[in-house]
Amino acid sequence: MPWLVRRLFPLLATAGLIAIGMAATTWWGPHLVGKSAWSLPDDLWGTLVAARRLVHLDLSGLYTQPTGLVTFPGAAVILVPLVAIIDAAGLSVRVQGAQIPHPGAWLLAGPYEIVLSAVALFAADAIAERLGLARSKRALLAAAGAVALWNVSVEWGHPEDAVAVGLFLFGILALSDSRAERSGWLVGAAIAVQPLVLLALPIAGAVIEPRRLARFLTGAAAPGVFALGAAALANWRATLRAVTSQPNWPAVNHPTPWTSFAPHTSNGGVAAGPARVLAILVACGCAFVVGRRWRAAGQTAGWSSETLQKLLWWVAVALALRSLFEPVMVAYYLWPVLAVALIAASRSWPRLAATSVAATTLTFVSQVPWRGSWTWWPLMVAGLVLTLFFARVPPSRPGREGSPRPTPSGAVPGAATWRAARWPAAPERAESD
Repeated sequence: MPWLVRRLFPLLATAGLIAIGMAATTWWGPHLVGKSAWSLPDDLWGTLVAARRLVHLDLSGLYTQPTGLVTFPGAAVILVPLVAIIDAAGLSVRVQGAQIPHPGAWLLAGPYEIVLSAVALFAADAIAERLGLARSKRALLAAAGAVALWNVSVEWGHPEDAVAVGLFLFGILALSDSRAERSGWLVGAAIAVQPLVLLALPIAGAVIEPRRLARFLTGAAAPGVFALGAAALANWRATLRAVTSQPNWPAVNHPTPWTSFAPHTSNGGVAAGPARVLAILVACGCAFVVGRRWRAAGQTAGWSSETLQKLLWWVAVALALRSLFEPVMVAYYLWPVLAVALIAASRSWPRLAATSVAATTLTFVSQVPWRGSWTWWPLMVAGLVLTLFFARVPPSRPGREGSPRPTPSGAVPGAATWRAARWPAAPERAESD
């Protein structure tokens, strides 16, 4: 089918998110809270300043104020086309304030960053298509994904998180087709944009055949090393401080029980970098478990639909480790787990419905302004656990889940072979959905 028809649901979800998001930030949102200024995401403007410095080839200023950038340079790179258009239009990227209550740049930046964030919706639909889901399930998946995307795009202005997760999901899809090298480059691009997907990298590496692991890891490392190396050569001290410390502020965001254990900075912040290293180590332990189960079940010879779902569920678990160990939390940190869990639950109507309700509820409950270490954080962790419980993939009943036919070379079969192996009677499968 034509691409527009195949990706109709994420296209409609993106259009709806743009329309509602722009109306909420410029029109009825400020009116509801009694403000004349637009309700815009504060975090986006610093990244726009970083992107403008890239446009002017000022690499040394990438990690200096007022950018506030603490992630990899790819977060600014993806906004370079937008900044070029804003500059051509003669608009400013200054942070919204009393002197600029209605920044015209938002009329361009809002739709652009929402479209960027929708990469995750298109990746989810591509995996749903691979799983052979009925269009009704894909419609619900796109709608629930768009609702969950509100926090990371419209509310907080972090399209780099959504782009990174979307690229990683496309990398998993390439891996299921035995394209380890292509998967590595997609995962590497995701890391260069937002290294939060490093938590899920060990899970992906655990299911790759050893002879292909080197090519995968080379592609996964190259984009981030190149981008970070260029920034470090331009300003080593600022780059090292921002990327390794990754400060956050408990007085502004949500402290957790780990706040007291994190290194404190002189300006009232805490360094989140050490806790994130701990989360990566725990993710490596999860990958060890996944790899053992993967090899014991003989799944390295081919991926069934259940295999792909189980892998996605473990990816969601790995991404949840960030929220488990983070010294200071922000509402949009929850989104990657919700986005991947929805895909893992998508083949079953009851699990998809329950996961959609849990993800939607958690998206909006996370906006409550509680600041206590034992109030907001435990509620969010409990919500993530409940979402992962709903999205879990139960063991298949004997005779229901067939093993995919191995190809002559031992590679993972492509889409046509996948469907022939997993669903030998396609018409009956479609009717049952």
